[in-house]
Amino acid sequence: MFIVRESVLVHAPIDRLFQLSTNLALVSETLAMKAIDTGVSGGVTTGHVAANCRVVWRGWKFGLPTQHHTLITAFIPPHEHLSRIGHHDITAEAFFQDTQERGHFAFFQHDHHFSALVDTASGTPLTELRDEVSFELPFGTLGRLTARLLLIPYIHRQCRKRFGLLKELAEGEGWRPFVDA
Repeated sequence: MFIVRESVLVHAPIDRLFQLSTNLALVSETLAMKAIDTGVSGGVTTGHVAANCRVVWRGWKFGLPTQHHTLITAFIPPHEHLSRIGHHDITAEAFFQDTQERGHFAFFQHDHHFSALVDTASGTPLTELRDEVSFELPFGTLGRLTARLLLIPYIHRQCRKRFGLLKELAEGEGWRPFVDA
């Protein structure tokens, strides 16, 4: 099993970041894949994902046609919580998880963690985003080699690309079309 972790600190409220992260149009942009309607129960192609939603993604990866069936296996929207980490107070947390139901991986699960922080020195609201992608490939040694050489660097780049887009939108005014009022 391989685990890829990335995180970023964003100067925006947790609710905004959570809605941006669950918006299918933005996910589609960062994945470079399109959500398609296959008639599966609970399937969504637009709007926001929620608990038990299914999304079928179709596109091209590494020159190969790819179809990835995803189920939202955990969904906890932002909720009040108070604790302290270092020089920050955590005021709310959120989480969602997508798990591959069918696709090229032997196993694939993506955990999205959100922590609303307040910088105690300035009082500025911040949100920490943490992603953890756990995956396994078929094909034994060849799969492990492919994961190390190709997929781990690719997943790191994809997480950073997603974080960059979310940060840019959330810290500016670009978030408005993607977030429910």
